[in-house]
Amino acid sequence: MHGAIRIGIVANEPSGDQLGAGLITALKRLNRAITFTGVGGPQMQAAGCHSLIPMDHLSVMGLAEVILHIPRLLQIRRQLIQYFINNPPDVFIGIDAPDFNLPLELRLHQAGILTVHYVSPTIWAWRPQRVKILRKATDLVLSVFPFEEPILRQHHIAAEYIGHQLAELIPLGLPDKIAARQQLGLPNAKTVIAILPGSRTSEAKRLTPPFLQTAQWCLKHKPQLIFVIPVVNNNIRQIITDTYQQLGLQFPLHLVQENSHGVLSAADVVLTASGTATLEAMLHKRPMVVAYKINHITYKLVTALKLVKVQYIALANLLAAAPLAPEFIQKSCNPELLGPAILKFLDNPELIINIQNQYTQVHKQLHCNSQQKAAIAIMGLINTKNQH
Repeated sequence: MHGAIRIGIVANEPSGDQLGAGLITALKRLNRAITFTGVGGPQMQAAGCHSLIPMDHLSVMGLAEVILHIPRLLQIRRQLIQYFINNPPDVFIGIDAPDFNLPLELRLHQAGILTVHYVSPTIWAWRPQRVKILRKATDLVLSVFPFEEPILRQHHIAAEYIGHQLAELIPLGLPDKIAARQQLGLPNAKTVIAILPGSRTSEAKRLTPPFLQTAQWCLKHKPQLIFVIPVVNNNIRQIITDTYQQLGLQFPLHLVQENSHGVLSAADVVLTASGTATLEAMLHKRPMVVAYKINHITYKLVTALKLVKVQYIALANLLAAAPLAPEFIQKSCNPELLGPAILKFLDNPELIINIQNQYTQVHKQLHCNSQQKAAIAIMGLINTKNQH
């Protein structure tokens, strides 16, 4: 198809911005005349997306946090619905963020616009009732994990498994630890612990104190450890440095700007927030300890309503179908529990080898040239509609 194609696209956070940029690039390889309009961050804009509003206006996480921003988010969604109905694209793509994007997709779908949802909502984990809106709102769901496609199809939702972009960005083999340490200026002889307290402000504020206290706990038992934290922006850097000072810590802490891949390659063990970071650590074949704390009101709501339906919170454990990464949630997220879990890995090299082997198998499953598959599926959808 060689005519001009207009695509509407909305991403809400940095991980969606990265996926959107890769998808835009892949679609342009298939048709250079495509234009993209919607909401995107710096990566999507660099790839060629015209963003109608700043993406960070949509970046809100947690039930309690979202409630505070509902009026603004609803107003933005109304504006986007009106814009796309007045300027109908050939297809609209909502990237992740189902609470925002699915109602947007539903309204556009009802207006006769083709809709694609990229990254299946975690209906297998919590709020399974979302299958109803998925079925009504989308012409196609692009799933990034292999177990999702059969679940979606079972609910009569058109779905295609495309693999995960990160699995292609990170090499299949074991990372070169020595080269990564040289690049970051870290000594090769010492044991390196990577700390990833999250990329969102609320997340980092909750997890940085227990994570830094855990580093201090570990040092009392193994003085030769080195701690490295990749920071995504200056805001997160400030949270870390403020927390470090407030806790009166003295040990050396290495902060690395925007290079989580380098830090994970250099690490022996990882202490990480739950979320995409666990997938990154898994793809780097690094043993990890996973912790999470959310707003206590959000946690009470989630537990009281029994909204979570899965055995594990870490993507790495879900994909491996085994608790390879010990998990510590809410009150369990403390140095007395996190510290021993980290040291257990350091004292068990055979355990690490087993984990590396299992993570490599999962990596192979996820390595599918995802963006090309996604682009072909989207163009196929447009072509099918134009033929009818």
